[in-house]
Amino acid sequence: MPPNYSSMSEIVFLICFIIFILGLLALDLGAFHKTDHIITFKESTISTLIYIAIALVFFVLIRFKGEVIHGIHDNQSLIEVTSKYHDNIDIDPDESAYQENLTKYRKNISLEYITGYFIEKTLSVDNIFVMIMLFLSFGVPKQYYHRVLFYGILFAIVMRLVFIMTASALIQRFHWILLIFGGFLIYSGIKMFFDKGNEETVDVKNHILVKFFTKHHLCSDHFDGHNFFTRVDGRRLVTPLFIVLLVIEVSDIIFAFDSIPAIFSVTEDPYIVFMSNIFAILGLRSLFFMLESIMDKFAYLKIGVALLLSFIGIKMILPFIFHKNIISTGVSLAVILTILAGSIILSLLFPPKKKNTESIQN
Repeated sequence: MPPNYSSMSEIVFLICFIIFILGLLALDLGAFHKTDHIITFKESTISTLIYIAIALVFFVLIRFKGEVIHGIHDNQSLIEVTSKYHDNIDIDPDESAYQENLTKYRKNISLEYITGYFIEKTLSVDNIFVMIMLFLSFGVPKQYYHRVLFYGILFAIVMRLVFIMTASALIQRFHWILLIFGGFLIYSGIKMFFDKGNEETVDVKNHILVKFFTKHHLCSDHFDGHNFFTRVDGRRLVTPLFIVLLVIEVSDIIFAFDSIPAIFSVTEDPYIVFMSNIFAILGLRSLFFMLESIMDKFAYLKIGVALLLSFIGIKMILPFIFHKNIISTGVSLAVILTILAGSIILSLLFPPKKKNTESIQN
């Protein structure tokens, strides 16, 4: 085999994966959302279950054919890949042990994938809080929510790919950067825990993007259907819907600073990180519509996300202290699912008392 066989296989796999994701998005917009309409709870639930099913199908594919990702074809190529991304796997250097090693490898990366998926899925709940707040603050009609989120996903795919590959390159060269990631996640978790009671708001008039477009007379003062651009007195201007899209993109970039390092706590394989990340955010839109009307019923989800961030941060730091992996991927998955399920169950069993508010009459 030529020396660049593995690299070429990775590139081909990545291209095929991105084409598949774009195909899903095209099908979503072209077949199921041709016209603007308010997404119902039933519709969003079905869509959420479909995206979860697709993510689980990929889990099965990785479990039985995971070597395709890096073009592994013999024991030597398996050793090269594991030494680069999965040094926690005990590989027998004997060529005759290839099949046994391959079974270990498949099991390990499939577990890393599904753990990363659940991490991103859980952390995305906080992003949904932010998106709901943005849509309400900007007064976006509900029938346009899907269009904004659809194009937001396209941008997110590009940005996540750039972020993940950059982070992977940095980790390969400066492994201690994981220590910084861990500290940042612990800080984020603690901050979120103590800010949980603060009501988040967006000052639309004073938002930096709104002020920029208004100051330079680049934005119209009204929505033009689902259009991001419109013409006013012969000038081509952006609509408020476009500004909302930009604000959501900025919030996704900020969100990625938590979610991407979190998945690197489970695996240093950028392809596993990217796949688990993308499948989770693909279902983010449908999850948004499913939770939009009932989000207030899950009062303890933010606490769950805060605990999750802190746990992941601690998991990343421990190997630097003890010089070995202390918390296995299986234990991480169990903790993540326990935190997610626990926060949901507590929210349903012990809903917070509603504060009495008085109406203010103008």
